[in-house]
Amino acid sequence: MGNEAPRAATDLAEVDYGAVQSSTEFQRLRRTHRSFVFPVLGACLVWYFAYVLLATYAHDFMSTPVFGSVNIGMVLGMAQVVTTFAVTTWYVHYANRRLDPLAAEIRDGIEDGTFQNGTFTNEESR
Repeated sequence: MGNEAPRAATDLAEVDYGAVQSSTEFQRLRRTHRSFVFPVLGACLVWYFAYVLLATYAHDFMSTPVFGSVNIGMVLGMAQVVTTFAVTTWYVHYANRRLDPLAAEIRDGIEDGTFQNGTFTNEESR
C-alpha cells in the first residue's frame, strides 16, 4: 500500500473503454468468468428449485425423520445454506487464481499506457 512505488499516471478519462471491452484480452477475461459462473449458477438453480418443489409437493418425503425431531426437509434446508457458502468459497478461489491475473494484466496495460487502441502495444512482453 504505502510502500509501493508511484506509477506513471495515465489519465483514465482519456481511456477508450469501448476498445478495452472489445479487446481479445477482455474477451478472454469475460469468457473465463462466464465459463465458471453460468454452469455453477445453473446447478445452483436446479438444486434450489428441486428443494422448493420437494417442499411444496413431497410433504411425506420431506417430513421423514432422520434423527430425533430433525427431518429430511431440515437437512436439505441446511444443505442449501452450506451450498451457498461452498459456492462462494469456490468462486473466490477461482477468481483469485484465474480472473484476477487477467484483470490485473488489462488494468496494468491501461495504467502504464501499453494498452492502446484495443490492443497491447508491447505484445512480445505479454
